[in-house]
Amino acid sequence: MSGSNTLVIVESPTKVKSISQYLGDDYTVLASVGHIRDLIEPKNLPPELKKGSLGKFSVDVDNGFEPYYVVSEQKKKTVAELKRALKDADELILATDEDREGEAIAWHLLQVLQPKVPVKRMVFHEITREAIEAAKDRTRDIDVHLVDAQETRRILDRLYGYEVSPVLWRKVGPGLSAGRVQSAATRLIVDRERERLAFVKASYWGVEARFAPEPGKDGAAFVARLTKLDGGRVATGRDFDDHGVLKNTSVILGEAEATTLTVQLTAGTVPLTVSSVESKPYTRRPAAPFTTSTLQQEAARKLRFTARQTMSVAQSLYENGYITYMRTDSSSLSSQALNAARTQASKLYGAETVPAAPRLYGSKSKNAQEAHEAVRPAGSTFALPSELRPKLSPNDFKLYDLIWKRTIASQMADAKGQTATVTIDASPVDVSDAQGTVTSRAAEFQASGTVITFRGFLAAYEEGKDEARDDSTTAEAKLPPLEKGQKLETETADAKSHETSPPPRYTEASLVKTLDELGIGRPSTYASIISTIIDRGYVAPRGSALVPSWTAFSVVRLLEEHFHDLVEYNFTAQMEGDLDRIAAGSEQRNDWLRGFYFGTEDHKGLRGVIDNLGEIDAREINSTPLADGIVLRIGRYGPYLEVAPETEGDTPRRVNVPEELAPDELTAQKAIELVEAPIQTDRVLGVVPETGKRILVKDGRFGPYVTEGPSEAEEAAAEADAKAKALAEEAEAKAAAAEGRPVKKPRAKKAAAADKPRTASLFKSMIPEQVTYEQAIGLLELPRVVGVDAETGAEITAQNGRYGPYLKKGTDTRSLTSEDEIFTVTLEAAHELFAQPKYGARTTKAAIKEFEADPVSGKPIKIKDGRFGPYVTDGETNVTVTRGANPEDVTFEEAVQMLADKRAKGPVKRKTTAAKKPAAKKPAAKKPAAKSTTAKTTAAKKPAAKSTTAKTTAAKKPAAKRAPAKKPAAKASEAAATE
Repeated sequence: MSGSNTLVIVESPTKVKSISQYLGDDYTVLASVGHIRDLIEPKNLPPELKKGSLGKFSVDVDNGFEPYYVVSEQKKKTVAELKRALKDADELILATDEDREGEAIAWHLLQVLQPKVPVKRMVFHEITREAIEAAKDRTRDIDVHLVDAQETRRILDRLYGYEVSPVLWRKVGPGLSAGRVQSAATRLIVDRERERLAFVKASYWGVEARFAPEPGKDGAAFVARLTKLDGGRVATGRDFDDHGVLKNTSVILGEAEATTLTVQLTAGTVPLTVSSVESKPYTRRPAAPFTTSTLQQEAARKLRFTARQTMSVAQSLYENGYITYMRTDSSSLSSQALNAARTQASKLYGAETVPAAPRLYGSKSKNAQEAHEAVRPAGSTFALPSELRPKLSPNDFKLYDLIWKRTIASQMADAKGQTATVTIDASPVDVSDAQGTVTSRAAEFQASGTVITFRGFLAAYEEGKDEARDDSTTAEAKLPPLEKGQKLETETADAKSHETSPPPRYTEASLVKTLDELGIGRPSTYASIISTIIDRGYVAPRGSALVPSWTAFSVVRLLEEHFHDLVEYNFTAQMEGDLDRIAAGSEQRNDWLRGFYFGTEDHKGLRGVIDNLGEIDAREINSTPLADGIVLRIGRYGPYLEVAPETEGDTPRRVNVPEELAPDELTAQKAIELVEAPIQTDRVLGVVPETGKRILVKDGRFGPYVTEGPSEAEEAAAEADAKAKALAEEAEAKAAAAEGRPVKKPRAKKAAAADKPRTASLFKSMIPEQVTYEQAIGLLELPRVVGVDAETGAEITAQNGRYGPYLKKGTDTRSLTSEDEIFTVTLEAAHELFAQPKYGARTTKAAIKEFEADPVSGKPIKIKDGRFGPYVTDGETNVTVTRGANPEDVTFEEAVQMLADKRAKGPVKRKTTAAKKPAAKKPAAKKPAAKSTTAKTTAAKKPAAKSTTAKTTAAKKPAAKRAPAKKPAAKASEAAATE
């Protein structure tokens, strides 16, 4: 192949480095950096196309659901570079990811680049020399069925988001969104909080005792729990339902019974005899290798990673050749991987830890997508974590170590042991009930313990667990050798009070697990879905728990009442199955979209639902009765309590709901407590002598503040004006009635612009009840002039800002260490601060981390530490690193994507006199003909067309000839999360 030049296009710049080293000099490897084009925003369509469904969705629902794609502004440079490289190429290989999203990226590249050379599709699930060389010999055509499935999902999410979200804006609040998966995920979290709200706790008692063999007998003491009383099982938390009612015939132990029992046990008056000793084999099997879903769950449990963080780190490990492809529903391992895992386990833990035959695992996912291999270490020989520690960042190492251990353990032998259960008879014992009646009862205690005789896979790995509810079992004890009939004695005994617990809130791990089990969405999109519902304000993390907001309650209520099918779990999961059938070629894209949007015999259709919504009572949707006369309402600025007035016609009183109060904590009792709390009225601190205005301390939505109130003269004048206006209106009404004419409305007079009252927030160190008049005046007179700079003549002022207290001299600023310094900093101290280099300047010399050039700007990417925290920059665009994230852990791919996202948002929009309209150049005609399976073939040496009759290249010409997009062509899995 000497002298030839093959252009290979991958998705990520990191893959360029990794793959180039395996392909040789005859190959040029470039990156598309994700999708190069996406659905255009409807507002950016050419004017002549802003009509009908195309103008509403950028999808022509009336003509075969034909989408209107456009190359995003920030990808035009990338496309130009790819076209230049293609001119010198003899062959084009599209080597994007092997999933639907990667297949779609390859198809879009083909449509935009319009290559004149042979085209091949190359896929691989790990980036190793062996895998890349094998993939070169296994090229294929583009799978148009996979492309159809991806495009169907993208169109589906666009239709869903653009039809339903506006309803939320009108009836709940601006800036909200609905989405096929995000709405179902939000409903799950809200449903769990509803269960917690309806939960009624139950109280019960239990007894634990520490028993030991009689003196002269060998054996250590052990802990046992009271399990039966007079033959009836003693109730534990699991025996009560969510309304606090006993579900069975268990015996509820009361305080008096538990206490008298422990007193007699401690006194040694109760005979104790071992009534039975049972032993049975214990076997525990290893967990299957990781899928995307189980990887996210386990990383959340063991590493405290968010789903997004897990996928980001896994992406880095994959692209650098350390693990296999991380988006997979399969838990199976290739024969190569099976051999590598078994060999390594045998070498590290002994041949006896490896079973005779390899372990095979099947997928438990409700809707498994294209069967890839499980997430595992790459290669035919797995790199040991200790070997990679020097090469990997801390988070990369943690996740690789987790994946390596799970993979190795999956091919190891079961853990073996013996579980012993001992039952102790404690009778007769005199027990007193709540009324003081003493009866002789027969009590029974039980203890169990497991002894592991062969650790097997536990030598390498043990799977984590989510929070269990009402887990009343005691920790398994190590039991001494015991025999039936053996006598025991009591060392200690304790009576313990218990309460049942509500269902635990979802964590990211348990939410991912539930979504996966229900078949809602794809694990590869869960990270962006969880981020979206947090960003939209539907959910707030509290520790590891996900707590829904009251806004989420209103949104879910509206969707349940008016879009029931769209948030019904089985229906949402069924859509995933339908997309799988489209990917397999057994269902037609257009037929399915037509049924979803326009309806079928069994399904009303999204369009039918929207057209027949009827009147939605926004007030009712945003109202929740809590107690008699108290209703929770969701307002523009958040939730509040509305208290019904005592006299009809009076204005209802409003009471703020503390921001930190979770929905399940706002009970009827708590609502009454908030309503009956002393009303925080404005406190008058004094009067400004020069103006007569009063200085007030107020409590606002964003915290306490001081402000100027009107003077007595101004209040009197306003009152006089109001009276005069009322008298004039009354006189006009009488005259109109006498003359038999309509009442003339007085012409509104333009009010003179009133001076805006001065307002200032209190310092964090200030207590509203203790603020003095002098402090308030000082706050209102900010910024404080510290002095004048002798060299420049500029005033130096001290003031408070969005990011804290600071000094200002002209356009130069310096941070102060505390708010109190605003009033105390001297001119000399200010000069010293300005003499020092600015904080940002001090850090520019040494970046926290440096990368190669950004593929868009061509400039080196650096992570720097700025005044407001670490940020990523290429010298042109700056992006703040997410609060709480370690800047050292940001990878090159993440940095590139962060910069691309920031560029896509564009500069802050300011008011302009005229908006720039997109060019009215008419795009190439888009034929509405439906696709047919027979026409979907892709020539090996020609540009792939999704259909010879419908989706031709002419139908979707390169976006350079269309109106430019103002938003990025984000990877569709991410775009779906926002629609």
